[in-house]
Formats: sequence, C-alpha cells, structure tokens
Amino acid sequence: MRIYLDYNATTPPAPEVVELVARVTRDVWGNASSIHHFGQQAKAAMDDARGQVAELVGAEPSEMVFTGGGTESDNAAIRGAAEALEPAGRRHLVTTAIEHEAVLNTMKALARRGWRVTFVPVDATGIVSVDAVTEALADDTALVSVMHANNELGTVQPIEAIAQAARARGALVHTDAVQTAGKLPIDVRRLGVDLLSISAHKFYGPKGVGALWIRRGVRLAPFVTGGRQERGRRAGTENVAGIAGMGAAAARARQKMASEGPRQAALRDRLERGVLAAVPGSERNGAAEPRVPNTANISVERIESESLLIGLDLEGIAVSSGSACSSGTLEPSHVLKAMGLPHARTLGSIRFSLGEANTDADVDRVIAVLPGLVEKLRNLTVTMKR
Repeated sequence: MRIYLDYNATTPPAPEVVELVARVTRDVWGNASSIHHFGQQAKAAMDDARGQVAELVGAEPSEMVFTGGGTESDNAAIRGAAEALEPAGRRHLVTTAIEHEAVLNTMKALARRGWRVTFVPVDATGIVSVDAVTEALADDTALVSVMHANNELGTVQPIEAIAQAARARGALVHTDAVQTAGKLPIDVRRLGVDLLSISAHKFYGPKGVGALWIRRGVRLAPFVTGGRQERGRRAGTENVAGIAGMGAAAARARQKMASEGPRQAALRDRLERGVLAAVPGSERNGAAEPRVPNTANISVERIESESLLIGLDLEGIAVSSGSACSSGTLEPSHVLKAMGLPHARTLGSIRFSLGEANTDADVDRVIAVLPGLVEKLRNLTVTMKR
C-alpha cells in the first residue's frame, strides 16, 4: 500500500475531470477563435469553464484570463504590472522572502533590469507583518505581491490588511493563491487585491492550465504577445480541453470545500500531534493558525530531510521537504531560512500535505513508521561518524 501525502505538489485529477478532458479533446477540437460551428463549440466550452473558475474566487467571468499554470499567472501579473506602470515612474516592487520561486525569481529578474525590489522578511511564525510591508512601500511602488498561503508551511498571510495599505499608496496588489484555491473560500473583492493567480492541478484538475484574475480596470502589459485571444491579454490558441477540465475541477472544489476542509484539518492535527509526541526532537515549523487545513511542516533534529524522504518512500509513504519546484537541490528551504530557523533545523524539515484520499489509517501508519525510521537514521549517522 502506498500513501500519498504530497498534495501541495500536485493532486491526482478527479475521475470526472479526466473524463471531461478526454471527451473535449475528442469531440470539441475546434479553434475557439473561429466563427463557424466547431469554433463556437470550443468557445462555449471555454465560456462555461470561465464562469466556473470565476465562481471559485468570487469574480466575474470576464475578469478571468486562462494561462499555462500558476507560474505563468504569477509572471503575467508581476511583469505585466511592472511594465504597464513603468512609464508613470513607478519602478519599485515589494514582495516577501517566503514567496514561491515563480514570484521570487521573477522579481530578481526585474531587479536585474533596473527595478528596485524590496524583499520583506518574516519571523519564526512564517507570517509576514503588515507593518513591515507598509514600511516597505514608497511613492513609486508599482506592485506588492504576497502569497495567500505559503506552499511549505500552509500559513495564511494577512492579505486584506496588506492590500488596504498598498492601495492607499497607489500600488497594485497581487496574491498567489495557488495553495488556497479549492482549500479555503476566496472572495477577491473581500481580499481587496487587483490580481490573483491559481493553478488547476492543485485542486484535482489537469496540469498545464491556470488562471489569472485581473480586476476590471487594471491595465497590464501582455506577457504573451501575438493574436487577440483572452481579449488581447494572453495570446495563443487556447488549451480548450485543459480549460474545460479546470472549470470542472473548480466547480467540484466549491462543492467539496465545506466538508473536506474540516476533515483534512482533523487529519493534519492528528498527524502533527502523533509525530511530535512520538519522535524526540521534532518541532512544528510556522504558526499553528491561520493555516490551510491540509499542511504540516515538521523538523526532526539530527536528520537530513533527504534521507528521511527516501526512507519514508521505501515504506510506501510519499512526502516532500518543501516546494516541488525546488526538488533536487541540496539547499535548505529558503522559506525556513527566511524565518531565521537554525541551519540544522532547516536541513531536517519535511512537509506533509494531505488530500481527499487520505484516511485515519494513513495517518496512523506514518506515526507508527516514523519514530523507528528516525532512530535508525540517527544511529547510522553516529556509526558513520566513528
């Protein structure tokens, strides 16, 4: 039996989503820009999906732009806002030190091109201070980008208060909501942001498709230029089947959120309590609340996470040490480093992220296996040092 506890990396596409993607691929193959029957079939499928995705975040369908995924949505928001506001003399960007690489590396790329970027630090809670973001704002700030929830810790950031402070200074506000869409209710109006990114494969949809919500009236320079698709905001022939699948996944997420959220939170808390009680030298990373309901990040002292991940995988348990986009690197998590945690603690961190298929039995299996595995690895380390 294999247990999957890496839902923040990706989720298995729901059966009904797979069936719809296959059917649309086979039967609705027209180009949505064509005015004939086949093209209008494709356009109708996209229109349905656009409405479903908009409902997931409390938006109007006309404000949703389909993209190739969360990373593209982040790039489109940040680069588009920066370039659109540059002629007005706004060349300052603000973000946090714990963002996803899609945001951090885009900000660094713009810094190399002359934009001034402020990376706001966080403390050991893993939650950015509203005051710290406010202090970072300047008269020439074009955009503030702060994630809705951290992908490694699950900590939810105070977006509403940050948005209020930023917009008071005339800056646009973007939030990467890839880890909250489908897990927490989202209302873009209540959040007060101007731009919001989501990705289908994080809520049981297909990979390679995402969306960017753009508040009506916000002007962005198009990130992908070419034809007039997506009202001139994202050129290229649309992935109609993927978009239809994203729509179905969004509608499904809205139906399941109220029941799945509390269920997964209870499993997460049970797992966290069990591991912390059973494994000496283990600590939770980041604040207990507010968090998305499915995520726990735990450090185990005197253990390197890579060894622990391999050991758990051999036991049939799949977890991660942080962002899937950073897998393969031996560097400790930039999120944990930004929190100021000791180096040894950052090296021994693992992320458990639960999903719809997980059960009490899965949690009990992890709690039963982990203590022995940790003891074995620690003994091996001692032996090797002799």
